[in-house]
Amino acid sequence: MNPTAMGGGPARVLVVDDLEASRFIACSWLRRSGHTVIEATTAAEALIALETDSFDLVLLDVHLPDMSGYDVTERIKADPRTSSIPVVMLSATYIEPEDKVTGLTRGADAYLTEPVDPGELLANVEAALRYHRARALAEHLAARLTRLATATFAINAATTFDALVEAAAIGAADVLDTEATAVLTAPSGSVCLATVGVRWPEGSTRPDDAEVEQWMSALNPGVGVVVVEPDTVPWHPTAPAVSVLARTKPRRPPIGIAVAPWAVRNDDDSNLLRQLAQATALAAEGLHTFAEEHSLALTLQRSLLPRTLPSRPELPMTARYVPASSNAEIGGDFYDVIELDGHVLIAIGDVCGHSIEAATVMAEVRHTLRAYAVEGHRPAEVLRRVDALLERFHPTGGLTTMCLLQVDLEAGTMAVANAGHVPPLVANAEGAHYVPVHGPLLGIGLARPEATEIPLPPATTVLLTTDGLVERRGVDLDEGMEKLRAAVSNTEDMDVLADRLLAELGQGKQDDIALLVLRRPA
Repeated sequence: MNPTAMGGGPARVLVVDDLEASRFIACSWLRRSGHTVIEATTAAEALIALETDSFDLVLLDVHLPDMSGYDVTERIKADPRTSSIPVVMLSATYIEPEDKVTGLTRGADAYLTEPVDPGELLANVEAALRYHRARALAEHLAARLTRLATATFAINAATTFDALVEAAAIGAADVLDTEATAVLTAPSGSVCLATVGVRWPEGSTRPDDAEVEQWMSALNPGVGVVVVEPDTVPWHPTAPAVSVLARTKPRRPPIGIAVAPWAVRNDDDSNLLRQLAQATALAAEGLHTFAEEHSLALTLQRSLLPRTLPSRPELPMTARYVPASSNAEIGGDFYDVIELDGHVLIAIGDVCGHSIEAATVMAEVRHTLRAYAVEGHRPAEVLRRVDALLERFHPTGGLTTMCLLQVDLEAGTMAVANAGHVPPLVANAEGAHYVPVHGPLLGIGLARPEATEIPLPPATTVLLTTDGLVERRGVDLDEGMEKLRAAVSNTEDMDVLADRLLAELGQGKQDDIALLVLRRPA
């Protein structure tokens, strides 16, 4: 955008006339008014000048030796690069009103006839320039507001602090047509920084996180937006720079955006930068809140799970719990290991939903499970009693899946009772297979079969998991279960196995994952 086109004062004018005397007079008047004038004697010269240079107005003779001024005007208005340039037509052979109509219809912004009074010529030129400048300014502001809306959308759509700082830097660079740097502090205390169009000078080093946050907090100790005049900015590679700092809460670290000084020429530019910073600070506040809620939910979830697992050399085991990557609410996945006289009862389950209610039901199910297990009930009977409790006290929000293993090490067997859950995966020297034990989920009062007793010989690994590990939106559950079966090893260290399965199959899942692995050594 030509800066002259958006402000007042002198303009660059292209005067096109093959008559030297007429051209001299018009150019003299325009130059006396302070305008810069470029001359052309033919349509061809004029069109070449328009392609290679920028102009704010064209004063065009109607009759040129190589092309009609009407045709030249149409060419100017048809080209997107020159379509907004006002054209004032000047005719020495004006005869009929239709000539003026033709000129205006074909794109001219004004039509004058010679001899023309100097005041009239200059008044028409100034009127055309005012309209052109107003239109150029309106289009420029509209384009910037569109870019601001796009940048704000990207900022609000960011789901991580790294993505947010990158969106802020890209937005500032796009809105203000400049190099830009954005910086913010993540909950971990590390500083996230992104640049667009700038590089750290060779030999320079990025400042440490504490220095960056201290600099921003000193300049913006309270709530709001602060614009810092051109100065050396420790987190911006080049100096000087205009920086804007914003924060939404006193205890939150501020966010910062820095741009080149020439990009902030007036209050409009400063306000755009303020709006970007405010949007970034609000988006950062949302991410901080999400991180805090996610941490709180995870802490609460883990408090409801066993703190430790029994340490039994004859039956070593390991467990993992991974919250959903995109959900700050508490889930209903759980596992438990209950040591009883002569055997070990192992449970894994999932209360449907992500909410405080789901966590409450999960805790109630786990405590009920323990109570019935201590009373000595068989696995299938434990499931029946939990089912009755859920159906009576949680008829609408208590749907639960669960799988129970009652391991008898002396007999070398395990009794499996399943209630709508992913069946146990057993791996030995011959390979891995799912135990074909099924039953209805809990909370609906349906009849359920007795437990199935299967051998648990030495050198056998058993894996229990919730569906978060094998289920993916848009993919058949059987496909996910087959991937898990193919990935299980009977000889791999159990901790290594659990971590590998989560890394290979549990990334980016929309549901929580509970995983428990046990092994009867050879």
